[in-house]
Amino acid sequence: MQAGQPIAVVLADDHVVVRRGLRIALERVPGVTVVGEAGDVQTALAAVAAEQPDVLVLDLNMPGESALAALPGLVDSAPDVAVVVLTMEQDPALARLALDRGARGYVLKQAAEEELVEAIRAVASGGTHVSREIEAALSEPVEPGGPRDELTARETEVLRLIALGHTNADVAKRLSLSVRTVETHRTHIQQKLGVSGRPQLVRYALTQRLI
Repeated sequence: MQAGQPIAVVLADDHVVVRRGLRIALERVPGVTVVGEAGDVQTALAAVAAEQPDVLVLDLNMPGESALAALPGLVDSAPDVAVVVLTMEQDPALARLALDRGARGYVLKQAAEEELVEAIRAVASGGTHVSREIEAALSEPVEPGGPRDELTARETEVLRLIALGHTNADVAKRLSLSVRTVETHRTHIQQKLGVSGRPQLVRYALTQRLI
């Protein structure tokens, strides 16, 4: 970004109403301009390539390709674009994973009104920004998971995809399974590992280096 030029931003969120609201809010901010929008990861990648923005505001949970899975490739292909994750996901493990994969900011949607502009300015100038609600939790060590060999190869693959942010329907499509079969695998995984909910599955996947 050249001195004196506005910060160019691309917004990626699958909810049109959310994108519209963010655009309206950001375009009222001096020194910030929205140059593109996207509703899925592939469209976001195309918008980044076409517009060469300073900042990409990226939702984690969009249809199609996982935003978490796409982050390393995005950062490699567009190193001058700073990524701010804007999400409902409050799990520090997901924040840690997003930052490890190249995101420079992690903002909770409920804090967007107070923090998003701050985050955009911080990352555009080479800094970082993490929502205050989870910043302290990031310094806590990740608890080790249970033994990986409790899971079958198929269960391990299902777990990896779930931890990357894919829905049961996404996993079913990728592995050529029915949604019901994926749900059954997920239930078995949680029972074997003694966990409940995706945040704990993500933590386990991180400790086992599955993602």
